[in-house]
Amino acid sequence: MSTPRSAAPVALVTGAARRIGAAIVRRLHGAGYDIALHYRGSSDEANALAAELERARAGSTLLLQADLAEFDRLPELIAQCVGHFGRLDALVNNASTFTPTPIGTATPAQWDALFASNARAPFFLAQAAAPHLRASRGAIVNLADLYAERPLREHTLYCMAKAALLMMTRSLALELGPDVRVNAVSPGAILWPEDRSDTAAQQAMLARTPLARTGTPEEVAEAVRWLLQDAHYSTGQVLHLDGGRLLAV
Repeated sequence: MSTPRSAAPVALVTGAARRIGAAIVRRLHGAGYDIALHYRGSSDEANALAAELERARAGSTLLLQADLAEFDRLPELIAQCVGHFGRLDALVNNASTFTPTPIGTATPAQWDALFASNARAPFFLAQAAAPHLRASRGAIVNLADLYAERPLREHTLYCMAKAALLMMTRSLALELGPDVRVNAVSPGAILWPEDRSDTAAQQAMLARTPLARTGTPEEVAEAVRWLLQDAHYSTGQVLHLDGGRLLAV
């Protein structure tokens, strides 16, 4: 293992250019992490975010573009991160694909796409990262979903893939301990999908949420930071950040 070139801890965050991913990046950077910022197609947002962070602390970011469905890119991302910073302390599997797959219309291509981003890529990134995380006694945080435990109509494949991610969290916690902690954050309603606007459905969802509001990306980001930096005796756990919605019938 090479001598670390970064004095700061290093986190690789997937799907980091926008929305919740960008909030996680900002929170971890503010907590002292150097950031390997992965994105797929959001190059303008990724570059703007990296420039913002570089103004705050020069030399603290690395931009990594990749389609996580391309298997060969997964170990390559870890290698690029470690090659640049000389270390890896945290992996945040945030990138996700979310699309409906009503029964009777679902295709193998949809199966492959949903499992690639939500289960396969997190596993093989974790596998490639494991030696480096063992060396730093680092941690992994996976972004799961309420729907990994409570199904959403017309989204069977997505729910299955996120359920696989939860089992991966628990299994890797067993496999990688005691050197590497592995946990998950399971958000409820945080940001509504950008390609859908059904106000009535959104209000009905909030009515089933005991705290009667959506969460914020910043609340998710702080949960990720806590699991990485402060939850020293927690591994294999799922932190539900859903306003109590899992309790609703």
